Amino acid sequence: MQYFPMFADLHGKPVLLVGGGHVALRKARSLLSAGALLHVVSHEFLDDFLQWQAQGKAQLVQGDFQDSQLDDVWLVIAATDDDALNARVHQAALARKVWINTVDQQDKCEFIFPSIIDRSPIQIAISSGGAAPVLVRRLREQLEALLPQYLGPLARLVGKYRQKVQEKLDNFAERRQFYEKVFNSNVVSLLQREQHDDAETALQAQLDAHQPSHGEVFIVGAGPGDPELLTLKALQLMQQADVVVYDYLVSQPILDLVRRDAELICVGKKAGAHSVAQEDTNALLIKLALDGKKVCRLKGGDPFIFGRGAEEIEVLLPHNIQFQVVPGITAAAGCAAYAGIPLTHRDHAQAVQFVTGHCQKDGKEPDWQSLGRPNQTLVIYMGLMKSAHIQQRLLDAGRAADTPVAILENGTRPEQRVITGTLEQLAQLIESQQVQSPALLVIGEVVSLQAKLAWYGQNAHTHNHSKRPALLEQI
Repeated sequence: MQYFPMFADLHGKPVLLVGGGHVALRKARSLLSAGALLHVVSHEFLDDFLQWQAQGKAQLVQGDFQDSQLDDVWLVIAATDDDALNARVHQAALARKVWINTVDQQDKCEFIFPSIIDRSPIQIAISSGGAAPVLVRRLREQLEALLPQYLGPLARLVGKYRQKVQEKLDNFAERRQFYEKVFNSNVVSLLQREQHDDAETALQAQLDAHQPSHGEVFIVGAGPGDPELLTLKALQLMQQADVVVYDYLVSQPILDLVRRDAELICVGKKAGAHSVAQEDTNALLIKLALDGKKVCRLKGGDPFIFGRGAEEIEVLLPHNIQFQVVPGITAAAGCAAYAGIPLTHRDHAQAVQFVTGHCQKDGKEPDWQSLGRPNQTLVIYMGLMKSAHIQQRLLDAGRAADTPVAILENGTRPEQRVITGTLEQLAQLIESQQVQSPALLVIGEVVSLQAKLAWYGQNAHTHNHSKRPALLEQI
């Protein structure tokens, strides 16, 4: 990051402001609201500065800036229209290792003033590092409209009760869960109506009646990779969880949306690599829940479509562990849509089947005769390693050799790659294009529409290995 964001306590601390005009006035107001002891040096002062001096809020020095005026100050702001003077103040501040902001001269700033949304004690600072101030202003306006005024009173109320909550609830996770209940209770609605005494009474009642929370498991589908495909429910539970147990298919941008202080545990499974056994994952979920934790079991795609979500719920039931299931956009729907492939189309496919490329435990094969019928779409999960076997079985079952196929690698992600060809080329394409997991195989006539319908082209590298029509060959 270009600047390290932090909030500084300036109460009772001397700050030097060089300049007494309109630009300096805006900075002075902000500094005074933060409780700074304001020292202002300038040849002329606006009336506001004179009033502040009369009220004892500012000390004015009329005349030239002197290097010695930087002694014992915490910050300095150069806010004049004299570039030479601003440069001299900047150099003097650097020599004394005093933080300086030079208004509208980013190269002479050791710190910058962000745009502030004030719901004290809640404060939100927005900055573009000086790159896009108009955009920052628009963001602030939008956030101002979204953030209710009761946030300040709510923060002050729970702050008043913080010591009482700590004395009754000595466990951090328990305290966090208590506050989550408060923020979803009538305490908020009472503050909205400015019934502050009633809100405090309701908060005290909740604290008196609070009982230790039981653990819970959220089985959450994270979708195929694009964080914008998360459901609102998924995002809410990711923010509430004490622990997030996730698969390797869950993308980093999605993990970045997890609550910052939550524990992250990877239990990913990947062909050909060391992975956590499902039994160990089951045992982990049980232990965490019985310890009173809120556990988000985050899965790529949808937990009930080749996600083993039902198996994990089954092991929770004997322990009376509460659970929630949040469906996600399955990889078949998400990746195919981003690649421009409709899974069904009345002219090409009247059915779609989701198939796993893994064999059953007993080695039983799927019904290849059923899968080999034309005018249906097959979406094959985890089919890379068995691609040659899948290809041959479908050909033996009567599926035409020129049936269009697509290989969707890293679907919905910025590195998405779409490779198209025919069924007889499937295994060779995977090998020659060095396709890596995660990848889906889509087989069926609907793939012929991909070139026409694809809209994700700037991020998806598409390779078509089908035979070209004669007209294209001639061109």
